[in-house]
Amino acid sequence: MSAPLKSKLLDDVKQAMRAGDKLRLGTLRMATAAIKQREVDERIELDDANVMAVIEKMIKQRRDAEQQYRAAERAELADQEAAEITILEDYLPAQLSEAEIAGEISTVLAELGVSGMQAMGQVMGQLKPRLQGRADMGKVSALVRQQLQG
Repeated sequence: MSAPLKSKLLDDVKQAMRAGDKLRLGTLRMATAAIKQREVDERIELDDANVMAVIEKMIKQRRDAEQQYRAAERAELADQEAAEITILEDYLPAQLSEAEIAGEISTVLAELGVSGMQAMGQVMGQLKPRLQGRADMGKVSALVRQQLQG
């Protein structure tokens, strides 16, 4: 266990088991299973950055599922997804505000000296490592698009 985040997840699984918190236990077990699956598939031990990437992917999947359940008027299933998102978000760093994200975008645009939509990929390539785990990349993409068009 080289990744402190992975160790924390495993410790929290044990605590949830002792506390009888079924929702938290189930969610954390899914997260540890996804991490283990990636480690087996790629034959590596994940570091904190990769563990965060797995958790971010799980959160994105749950957000999509929550939207679909709400659209289908399945509130109980949507609420379940929302609760899982809340549990998983505890394992990510504090999220940046929209103003902080916009500031990072402005910094990257100034560093690269680019403008126009053709620079979108280049700007996102610079932003992704800076904001990974601290911002929803879908929101970042929309804000970049807004600044490049504006």
